[in-house]
Amino acid sequence: MIPPKLKEGDEVRVISPAESMAMIAHDQRDLAIQRFKEMGLTVTFSQHAYAEKASIEKRVADLHDAFRDPNVRAILTTIGGYSSNQLLQYIDYDLIVSHPKILCGFSDITALSHAIHKRTGLVTYSGPHFSSFGMKKGIEYTAEYFQKALMAQDPVAIRPADHWSDDEWYIDQENRSFHLHDGYVVINEGGAKGTSIGGNLCTLNLLQGTDYMPSLAGAILFIEDDLLTNAPTFDRDLQSLIHQPEFNHVRGMVIGRFQKRSEIKLEDLKQIIASKREFSDLPIVAEASFGHTTPRFTFPIGGTVSLEAKANRVTITFMNH
Repeated sequence: MIPPKLKEGDEVRVISPAESMAMIAHDQRDLAIQRFKEMGLTVTFSQHAYAEKASIEKRVADLHDAFRDPNVRAILTTIGGYSSNQLLQYIDYDLIVSHPKILCGFSDITALSHAIHKRTGLVTYSGPHFSSFGMKKGIEYTAEYFQKALMAQDPVAIRPADHWSDDEWYIDQENRSFHLHDGYVVINEGGAKGTSIGGNLCTLNLLQGTDYMPSLAGAILFIEDDLLTNAPTFDRDLQSLIHQPEFNHVRGMVIGRFQKRSEIKLEDLKQIIASKREFSDLPIVAEASFGHTTPRFTFPIGGTVSLEAKANRVTITFMNH
């Protein structure tokens, strides 16, 4: 199921399936609301969006209300956290099938978005949270690809951002550190077309062995991880994914830029990939502009993507149904 695209005048509902809106500074919340107004969109908040340590029942109720409300055209998460997978067994997936609409978020939301995709067939999205739009500087690339993915019909060719940042922008909006981005790095050359699956690797792995883990057959994996990982941890998390049924039918992989505190260097990543024969025939690209560094592009979970990886040229294109 492809959810209807957003158009000017539509309502976007913000829900908090993990952490609460209470942790978002008021000025950042107001700036995010203003950015949505500039896109022609109206923002509303779920009943328990601001509740700290909201119960599973309240968070599920907000999710159901957002899908059920005919005025809501898209659902955006407040921020990530650690607890979205608590909700999965209590969700009314038939309700979602009856009211398909956009769901977008990243990090911890990887568990929620993939479970919904697996149980309903709905294409969901890995992309910015509502709180991401409270960033004053360096938001242009993120906003551009958010709108291309969720408000346009044409195929989306993903170019790398020309800069990146890993600073704590939510603490200090003025003194930011931006770095030049040299573009994609090709680890293995090749080409493939398949289904885009992925997001935060350690969160995706929480679904292994459950009814919420999507099939990897025909997948092009989009994989990233946060500052809590390091090279040995990323290695074993990636190995765990390799052990999944149908991994032998994966067609390619795109890896997001790592945060500085993970201390994963490009050479570490190349060594990890080279150590696993399951990757030897797959096109693999690293240093893509998504994950826990900024800016980030939005991509569909369950969408159709083509990947062409050559030494001097990388093309990543999503069919924007």
